[in-house]
Amino acid sequence: MHEKAYRSVVKTISWRALGTLDTVIISFIITGSLGMAASIGGIELITKMILYYFHERAWNRISLGRVPKEPEYHI
Repeated sequence: MHEKAYRSVVKTISWRALGTLDTVIISFIITGSLGMAASIGGIELITKMILYYFHERAWNRISLGRVPKEPEYHI
């Protein structure tokens, strides 16, 4: 099965939104500063989206754990 690049982009954005929210909350708890937490989250948002996209595209080329799709028979 092959995935289009835009699917990886959509998955990247949705995952990073969730991950960045987590980072901002944890950063706020640790620092007590909403400004610092937002700064950390903003930097993390960009760098991790880029890393995830390339990670996802690399895994799309690896067949580990994939099973070929069974042909459909119509009677």
